[in-house]
Amino acid sequence: MRADRFVELETKSFYCYMVRCSNGAFYTGWTTDPERRVKTHNSGRGAAYTRMHCPVTLVYVETLESKQAAMMREREIKKYTHERKQRLVTGQQQQAENMEPNE
Repeated sequence: MRADRFVELETKSFYCYMVRCSNGAFYTGWTTDPERRVKTHNSGRGAAYTRMHCPVTLVYVETLESKQAAMMREREIKKYTHERKQRLVTGQQQQAENMEPNE
């Protein structure tokens, strides 16, 4: 096969993200395009929870190496208390990571 027939594979990034809903709650998810995902949430085509609490604002994004890693991180963050999620958002990730899961 000729070299010009090979298509360069684009490396895809995966993200775990948090948005703040209109009621002050955090919603956590994963995506390949955080900005597009926020637009989807705000257009009423996102998750049921965010449809009921629009508009949402993107407050935290973490890049991960794979879809599986992003999904695992999403599950991990969803177990955090509101306070611990707030610490991630405000940049106190180190402190949040050292807390017990239900603190």
